[in-house]
Amino acid sequence: MAPWGMLVPGVILIACQATAQVTPLASEAPRPLDHLPALNGDYFLFESRNVGRQFHIYVRLPEGYDGNLSEQYPVVYLLDGDSLFPILAANHLFLNYDDGLPEAIVVGIAYGSFDPETNKRGFDFSAPAPDAGPDQGGAPAFHAFLKSELLPEVESRYPVDPSRRVLFGQSRGGYMVLYSAFADPDLFWGRIASNPVFEPGRERFFSPAATATRDDLGLVVTSGSRDYPELRESALEWFREWQERNDAPWELNAVTIEGGTHAADSPNSYRLAMTWLFNRN
Repeated sequence: MAPWGMLVPGVILIACQATAQVTPLASEAPRPLDHLPALNGDYFLFESRNVGRQFHIYVRLPEGYDGNLSEQYPVVYLLDGDSLFPILAANHLFLNYDDGLPEAIVVGIAYGSFDPETNKRGFDFSAPAPDAGPDQGGAPAFHAFLKSELLPEVESRYPVDPSRRVLFGQSRGGYMVLYSAFADPDLFWGRIASNPVFEPGRERFFSPAATATRDDLGLVVTSGSRDYPELRESALEWFREWQERNDAPWELNAVTIEGGTHAADSPNSYRLAMTWLFNRN
């Protein structure tokens, strides 16, 4: 059986920049996670025009947050929010306590189900390529959703610092992080690809990335020493390639997590990468 990160696998980047429909919850209705203070925040349903589907957007707000617009927070976007938001958003609080990591607004992008009829991560987190399957190739449209729809919506709602955006993805989500890093380096200040998949179109990740205008970008790619052998081998090959090159538009931190497995070490990847990103300068 294939690992969960590779289940459920182009489309042309849609030029439409129209605002997507956002469905708020009724004010009198209890909000999801109201009684979990480590995940205190917000939720809204977002209908994407670029992707043509809806996403459940969960937002964890910093401890002590009062909506003061004079303070701007880093913002972390979590792919696969269905599983990673409750794990990593809550853990961010402890990283603030123990490691001095700055508080942040953490945004989980969720499908609302693991059912392949609803959860299209395999399509959304894979790019067009000669070896792409018929259920792959949606990365350009998903990236357009991030850039022209979701990021502006989040930045209109909350006091985030757009110069300190971070994108986190695990497995196939890690592929999407790498796709973004190569296609549009400037969009995120920091990116974290945890045990990424490199197919389809692995050659794009060994080719030059797009040019960046910023000089403060960071990319962290982690690989567990006990990841699936084919993914581990690909990661090590990619590490060797980019550690010998000098044309990367981002500062790279390629890390092996000793004893790390494919999915369960996502919190370790997050901790290692976030502390590195925020302590570089």
